[in-house]
Amino acid sequence: MNQTPAVETTPAAAPHTCTCLCHEVQRLIENLFRLPEPARQHLRNSRIEFLKAVRSLIDERIAQLSRAEAKGAKVVVE
Repeated sequence: MNQTPAVETTPAAAPHTCTCLCHEVQRLIENLFRLPEPARQHLRNSRIEFLKAVRSLIDERIAQLSRAEAKGAKVVVE
C-alpha cells in the first residue's frame, strides 16, 4: 500500500490521517451538523471503540483458527 493518506484539517481538530469508514462517517456528520466539541469528542471515542470491537473479532477468529484440531480417534484395543 504505497498510497499516502490524505490529511484533512478542520479548525477544531488536529489533522487526521485515518481513512477508515468510521472516520469518514464522523467527518460527514461533522460537516452536516457543525457539531460542538463534546459531540466531536464522543464521535472520536466511539470510533476508537468501534475499531477495538473489530480487533476483538479478528483476535477471536485467529484464536479459533489456531486451536489444534484432534487428529484421528482413540480406539480401545483388546
